Amino acid sequence: MSGRPLPGEFALIREVFAPLAAGETGALGLLDDAALIEPTPGCRLVTSVDMLVEGVHFLADDPAFQVAQKLLRVNLSDLAAMGARPRICLLGLAIPKSVDLDWLRDFARGLAADQERFAIALAGGDTTATTGPPCLSLTAIGEVESGRALLRSNAAAGEHVYVSGTIGDAALGLRLLQGADLGLAGHARDAVIARYRVPEPRLRLGMAVPASAAVDVSDGLVSDLGHVCLASGLGARIEAGRVPVSGPARAALGRGTIGLADLLTGGDDYELVFTAPADRGNAVRDAASRARVPVTRIGTMTEGEGVSVLDPDGAPMEIGKAGHAHF
Repeated sequence: MSGRPLPGEFALIREVFAPLAAGETGALGLLDDAALIEPTPGCRLVTSVDMLVEGVHFLADDPAFQVAQKLLRVNLSDLAAMGARPRICLLGLAIPKSVDLDWLRDFARGLAADQERFAIALAGGDTTATTGPPCLSLTAIGEVESGRALLRSNAAAGEHVYVSGTIGDAALGLRLLQGADLGLAGHARDAVIARYRVPEPRLRLGMAVPASAAVDVSDGLVSDLGHVCLASGLGARIEAGRVPVSGPARAALGRGTIGLADLLTGGDDYELVFTAPADRGNAVRDAASRARVPVTRIGTMTEGEGVSVLDPDGAPMEIGKAGHAHF
């Protein structure tokens, strides 16, 4: 990041970030200290904030375009887990002198591309200098009809547990970027790296599926399902053999360069894991079909506490650390 220096703060906002607010009248052109947002009648606002820190959540040589996409998408994934649709976002940047104007322009282009794709507009934010690594924060604000939010505390014993997409690819992608030899090359290597750098928020599924409770898989499938268990005062049983994995993940498992427990606890998948009554299976599959997202039943909510995992032979599986812990 050694190119053109940054202009002053307000010039930077006018040149790089104000265009990202053009589609939201409540943003007031980013000329005021705050935005004016009118909620849709009959809806509740849903808010989420996530931070990405270089060296922790993204790598120094990750493309700025994709860093911006990941920053927005991890927040949109939280909205998806609440069944909400996006409205606006707020951006906070703490950037060192090593970040130049070209990097920020590429970052803004990535944000603009995904704002258009996911129908969300920038409505404000803040920029500041830091002597540490780049720290990027985004707050996403969405809406959900009153009484329709997918709360983690709404699960019931006997409900089926489902997950969207495939699990474990992002963990493989990160390991490859960190130099691990997993025996993957070509398209397989590129595919799992893309899953780590540019996750896919399951917004359409979250808004459509007749779920009781949901959470997105950010820290690991076992860990995040554990949040639903804790909030609902229940346990869960996962059948590891049912958990959907991609072709590259199966190849790595077959070569022994990754273990099944690593995929279940790796994190950064940003898929949805959700519960639904046992008699709503057809409705779940219909909603998934409309959202064009595959879903797989992987287990059951139970009385008790915590998440237990059965291996492909039906025996209890030793997991160890359930997922990523920030502290």
